[in-house]
Amino acid sequence: MTNQDLKRDFLEIVRSFKEYLLYLQDLNFEGLPKDKLTGLLGRQQLVSPATKETEDKAASLDALRKQISKCQLCPLGSSRTNLVFGTGSPDAQLVFVGEAPGRDEDLQGKPFVGKAGQLLTRIIKAIGLEREEVYIANILKCRPPENRNPLSEEIAACEPFLIKQLEIIKPKLIVALGTFAAQTLLKTTDAISRLRGRFHLYQGIRLMPTYHPAYLLRNPQKKRDVWEDMQIVQKEYQ
Repeated sequence: MTNQDLKRDFLEIVRSFKEYLLYLQDLNFEGLPKDKLTGLLGRQQLVSPATKETEDKAASLDALRKQISKCQLCPLGSSRTNLVFGTGSPDAQLVFVGEAPGRDEDLQGKPFVGKAGQLLTRIIKAIGLEREEVYIANILKCRPPENRNPLSEEIAACEPFLIKQLEIIKPKLIVALGTFAAQTLLKTTDAISRLRGRFHLYQGIRLMPTYHPAYLLRNPQKKRDVWEDMQIVQKEYQ
């Protein structure tokens, strides 16, 4: 059972208990003093261990985001509109990683928000999850000019921030989106067609390479391959 499952079950128990207390109040039940009943209904201090851990992770991610918000470790820092840190659940068991932000992401400061992002959302939904339940990030936090591939020095400067994000979130699985992200994370020159379909390891976490959503928009016949990859991910996620 994941932390998200524990949190959901705990909140459901709290909700049911409060509804029961309200029911007793409506019946003017005398077995529980009214002042104590009111106090219980109004109390907002119930926090499960899973919730506390989530709050700690969220705080750590926010601290990291603030730490690198003015990053100038490579020239991309001076050309960005917005830093694109990452979005999603700090408790995510599944993290999607792309190579770098594009134009839409640079303008909004969020990863995968254009047409490719819309397709990624549908891919996530296809395995029974919502975007809010996973975490989405890029290797680079700033957009390269004209969406060119990241340079080695840019990766060297930015990849440690991704590693730190993963250390905070502690996901069970990673999906590397596209050739460049997969090759960069796995330190290989193998083609994505050879890498996909099976798990590899990155920072001790199982990683599934698959095609980038933007590539699928240009090559819809590859959607079947991505679906096969995501079925493997879905099976391991459960």
